[in-house]
Amino acid sequence: MDLHTTLGADARATREERRSRQASSLRLAVHAAAALLLAAGVPAHALVIGVTEGVSYQAAESQIAPRFEPIAEMLSKALKQPVTIRVLISYTSARAALKEQQVDLAFIHPAHVALEAIKNGRYQALAWTSGFTAYKVSLLCKEPQPISNWKGIAGKGLVMPDADSITAVITRAMLREQGVQPAALKLTNTRYQDAVPFYVQNGFAAYGATAASGVVKTWKDGGGNVCAESRAVPIKQWLVSRKLDAATASAAREALLGLAQSDAGKRALATSTYTGFVAPSAEVEAALMTWLGI
Repeated sequence: MDLHTTLGADARATREERRSRQASSLRLAVHAAAALLLAAGVPAHALVIGVTEGVSYQAAESQIAPRFEPIAEMLSKALKQPVTIRVLISYTSARAALKEQQVDLAFIHPAHVALEAIKNGRYQALAWTSGFTAYKVSLLCKEPQPISNWKGIAGKGLVMPDADSITAVITRAMLREQGVQPAALKLTNTRYQDAVPFYVQNGFAAYGATAASGVVKTWKDGGGNVCAESRAVPIKQWLVSRKLDAATASAAREALLGLAQSDAGKRALATSTYTGFVAPSAEVEAALMTWLGI
């Protein structure tokens, strides 16, 4: 082999070694960058909060999302990843989203929809809403005394909100508890809770089921009576998908429970109109599933 050939081979070998070293350095840099991003908590995708606020109150979709945006921002900071809001305006859409685990976190107003998702194992309770852990249905009436003979109300008229509202679900459980089948009464459903007193006041029903405190107060202030009250039920639950890793679920729980402890958290809560969130009770949830027939 002549000198020219030898020098050319050595040059090519040097170039190959240089390219190999450069490729190796690039791979190391990529792995190092990936490790840094992982350590910094940069997510592969945004977490989604599903929100439903019930069907027996008058609230438009455009009014709901803005109320939860500050809480979503607080969660985003705590979890170190973006969080988006998806309003589930109907119970059908809420159930579908929960069944398919399309949302990572969920704020669910109707307790029975939340408890259904917990019972089927797709979600677990994250927190309850302060001030809404003892939701009770009152039976409005004109009778001067509480109901003493539940069998005697058979055949009478009972008006309550939407049949799939938590108020209606609690009312049916209340009747079953007293040995009265709902079908034994003349049932009427009205879309909104604030319409219930009209039916009782004008003789279209003997009893009106509502859990809206303002409706009950107005009824009493006007001389009406309450013939019975139901058990207490927590009605606004935060859920977390069981697909979410335990560390993220725990961080979300701590962030929600701690909102009322900081000025920034209090500001976020003020926008939502809620005062804070408390730890849930699995024992209470299990008892309610049985009572509500879930």
